[in-house]
Amino acid sequence: MKFSVVIPMYGCPEAIPELHRRLTETLTKLAGDDYEIIMVNDHCPGNSWEGIRDICKKDRHVVGIDLSRNFGQIKAILAGLDYSSGDWTVVMDCDLQDAPEEIITLYNKAREGYDVVFARRSERQDSKSKIFLSGLFYKLYSWATDVKYDPALCNFSICSRRVVDSYCMMRELHRAYVMYIQWMGFKQTSVDVQHHERFAGKSGYNLKKRINAATEILTSQSDKLLRVMLRAGLAISFLAFVAVIVIIIRHFTVNVPAGWTSLIASIFLMGGLILSALGIVGIYVGNIFMEVKHRPLYLVRTIINDKKEPLKEKNE
Repeated sequence: MKFSVVIPMYGCPEAIPELHRRLTETLTKLAGDDYEIIMVNDHCPGNSWEGIRDICKKDRHVVGIDLSRNFGQIKAILAGLDYSSGDWTVVMDCDLQDAPEEIITLYNKAREGYDVVFARRSERQDSKSKIFLSGLFYKLYSWATDVKYDPALCNFSICSRRVVDSYCMMRELHRAYVMYIQWMGFKQTSVDVQHHERFAGKSGYNLKKRINAATEILTSQSDKLLRVMLRAGLAISFLAFVAVIVIIIRHFTVNVPAGWTSLIASIFLMGGLILSALGIVGIYVGNIFMEVKHRPLYLVRTIINDKKEPLKEKNE
């Protein structure tokens, strides 16, 4: 297989026909008949699976994978990558904010000798709050991992077979597609692409989900928060020691009344710091607890147009 295109499907069933049409035109130009389009239904509330089934019946190039429940975008991408077999694999979203025609641009750049080419959204068509939060997270993540990340990069990318195989070898529970690919260190670059308005539907990531995802990624990829709390604890202990010395000296030199307010404030300050430190440690311990279970990262309910059984529906 020359090309594989992996698309996690959630929240935009209306875009499926147009997405399929434009992908077919683009991939036919690049690879003739030698391509596959893998649509992974991540338990879409809009019933994208029905649209995927219809497309699969009409086009043998389309593989439909129906996950047993919602596992999240990144794990849906992993499911598609596990199944893909292309020499080159494209990952993109289903909402057509990234144009399928740009795959040609990504591939032409990859042919210059790159293993990975990311699409870079130089002018994002998202809300200002989303862009701000994204930039803030990437700054925090860059600080935590000591690696500079570009917030304009997105999941839309093309990777060689060895990059995809290497990515699929990493089976951590908490995942981030772009960061993992960059961490692997293969020869990579980016190209600017035009970012469009969403064709249909709306983002499945609300503020709560974004905060949860950011917390999972930060605590699974870096222990810097633990080291920060250790340094903060040592600094506060040193300041407390200095304060005790000062209080002892003032006791013998100046008649100072007892400070009930300052005492209570100090207790609450230290109590809050201790609870915060315990909470951060608890998150890391919780990550370990989830990882040692070795549960599958996703479960497949149905595959349509399975390679071993073409044009049939295979239950897993």
